[in-house]
Amino acid sequence: QVQLVEAGGGLVQPGGSLRLSCAASRSIGNIYAMSWYRQAPGRQREFVAGSTNGGSTNYADSVLGRFTISRDHAKSSVYLQMNSLKPEDTALYYCRADVIGYSYWGQGTQVTVSS
Repeated sequence: QVQLVEAGGGLVQPGGSLRLSCAASRSIGNIYAMSWYRQAPGRQREFVAGSTNGGSTNYADSVLGRFTISRDHAKSSVYLQMNSLKPEDTALYYCRADVIGYSYWGQGTQVTVSS
């Protein structure tokens, strides 16, 4: 069974940066998109950023201009560079890989922004 494994979370002060990574336990063929979601305590999981095979990217308004998504297609990996972090960015961050008819999810990595 393919697993997605996130890494790179941690505790950071407001204004700081983190880089999240997500890698598949083995190569996933026919991925057409990869994305990041997050879920804060007491809130629903929300979309953060996405990247398609065609090279297009999109972002939630709340992170636009601060976060950057990138991919390594050969490694079925996705990254999220997070700059100018705010306390409201605190959440469990999940990566997702989409193939036709199915989505793979990781277990999440915790990001805490606090002074």
